[in-house]
Amino acid sequence: MTETMQRKSEISVIIVEDYKLTRVGLKSALNEYSHINVVAEAEDAEDGLKVIEKFHPDVVLMDLGLPGMNGLEATMKMKEKFPSTKVIILTSHERGEEVIAALGSGANAYCLKDITPETLSEVIRNVADGACWVDPAVSSIALNFFPKPENVTLLQSTEVQDARSQLTERELEVLKHLVKGKSNTEIAKELIVSVHTAKAHVCSILQKLCVDDRVQAAVKAIKENII
Repeated sequence: MTETMQRKSEISVIIVEDYKLTRVGLKSALNEYSHINVVAEAEDAEDGLKVIEKFHPDVVLMDLGLPGMNGLEATMKMKEKFPSTKVIILTSHERGEEVIAALGSGANAYCLKDITPETLSEVIRNVADGACWVDPAVSSIALNFFPKPENVTLLQSTEVQDARSQLTERELEVLKHLVKGKSNTEIAKELIVSVHTAKAHVCSILQKLCVDDRVQAAVKAIKENII
């Protein structure tokens, strides 16, 4: 277990991960971003709960496959004691039941470990602000675990057409990138536009789809076959 002094005006983060190399890599990558400060690390859930109690971080990056107490149990215990602390599950597990279990345990986000540092930094920012996030790579799998109503084919088709017709061709293109989990900066690079323009397109998409954040937009796009 290692610790660092916390700087002010930043999102404080604790990493709970049993592989030292992964912890070191995450800490090094995340501390490159001015809005993030990794204040402590832990190699198992028991140590994790101790440093969480000591530092009261804004966000915890929690691995699922921890030795002893697993990440789901640790998340539930942590949420009972520190409900305001946000938890981001960071794992290589892609099974839908684990996504549902993680969110059911109180986690605020579910990320796969192949996420880019830039995207993870944005997820941390958004989750710290109160948003939820599910990696687009597993969101469609997770949706299969929810019951689907019957006899709504015609209604769904009409709703999809209405939703799609509200979006411009450029907004549909941006929405495809949102589903892939790309940040505004990454979208701007793909479309060869400014970050400000990319952000404006995202804001317009959220308004037209009547959703609160990018994750909800991506989930709606997948669930309702808008793209």
